[in-house]
Amino acid sequence: MEPLLGAVLGLILAVASPAHSNCTCATNKWAVCAQDSPGNCTCMLLGSDHQVDCSTLTSKCFLMKAEMTPRKENRLWRPPHGLSDSDGIYNPDCEDSGVFKARQCNQSSTCWCVNTAGVRRTEKGDRSLSCRELVRTRWIYIEMTHKRRSRAFDVPDVAKALTHLFESRYKLHPKYIAAIKYDPPRIQIRLDQNEKPPWDVDIADAAYYFEKDVNNDSVFDSNSKLTVSVSGDALAIEKLWIYYVDAKPPEFCMRQLAAGISAVVTVVVLTAGIGIAVLLILRWLRTRKYKKFEIKEMGEIKAPSLE
Repeated sequence: MEPLLGAVLGLILAVASPAHSNCTCATNKWAVCAQDSPGNCTCMLLGSDHQVDCSTLTSKCFLMKAEMTPRKENRLWRPPHGLSDSDGIYNPDCEDSGVFKARQCNQSSTCWCVNTAGVRRTEKGDRSLSCRELVRTRWIYIEMTHKRRSRAFDVPDVAKALTHLFESRYKLHPKYIAAIKYDPPRIQIRLDQNEKPPWDVDIADAAYYFEKDVNNDSVFDSNSKLTVSVSGDALAIEKLWIYYVDAKPPEFCMRQLAAGISAVVTVVVLTAGIGIAVLLILRWLRTRKYKKFEIKEMGEIKAPSLE
C-alpha cells in the first residue's frame, strides 16, 4: 500500500510542477504570479496589490510604478530609456483602473499635471497645484529609422508589417493606426485614439511597450524578443522618437514662448548696445587722431617763424 501511495504522490508532484513553472505573465515580466488552485494562476503587480490581466497589456502607469519598486535583491529595475519629455521616469500615482492621476508629485513635494500618457503638460509647482482634469493624449507620433539597405522596402509591405506587429504583439486594434509613412530610412506611424473603450488597449500603453522593445528592455516575458519582418527581411530599427499630442494644448507652452521671446529681445538689445558702443569708441578714436594731426601741423607751421 505504501509503495502505491508513494507512486501516486510522485505522479501528483510531477503533474503539478510544470503547471507551477508555467505560472508566469506573458505580457508583464514585473508581475508576481502564484498558482492559487489547480489550473488557476493569479498574477499581482510588483510592489502593489493590483491584479494583472496577462491577456493584454499592463497600463503604462502601473509599469512605471513597478519599475520604481525595489526587488527582493534590493536593486531597482533598470530604468527605461528616455521618454519624449525631459522629466524621465518617476514613481507615478495611479488610479485603481491603471490610468495616471492628473496630478503627480515627487518626494520633494514638487507637483505637475500630466496627460493620459503620463507626460508633463504644465509648469511645475508645489502641492497647492490643482489639476482640473486628466487630459487625453489624442495622437501619438512614432518616428524611427532603420539600418540602411542597398534596396529600400516597398511602402505597402512596411505598412502591412507594422500594422500586424501592433495588432498581434501589442493588442492594438488597427482602427487606431491612422497612417504609416515611409521615406527610406525613416518611418512614421501616427496613432489616433479620441476615446478608449474599456476593452481596447490605450495607444500610450502600446507605444510604451514598443519603446521598451526597441530599446532592448522588453516588458514581455524574458523569452520574448522583438523581431520585425518585412516580406521576409528583418527590419532593424536604429533610432526611435515618440511625440505625444493632447486633445488640449499644454498649459506651459505660452510661458515658454514668452520666455523665449524675452530671451531673443534681450540678445537683440545687448547686441545693438554693443554695436553702438563700438561705433562711439571708433568715432572717438578717429576724432582723437584728427586732433593730434591738427596740432602737429600747427606746430610745423609755427616753427619757421621762431627762427
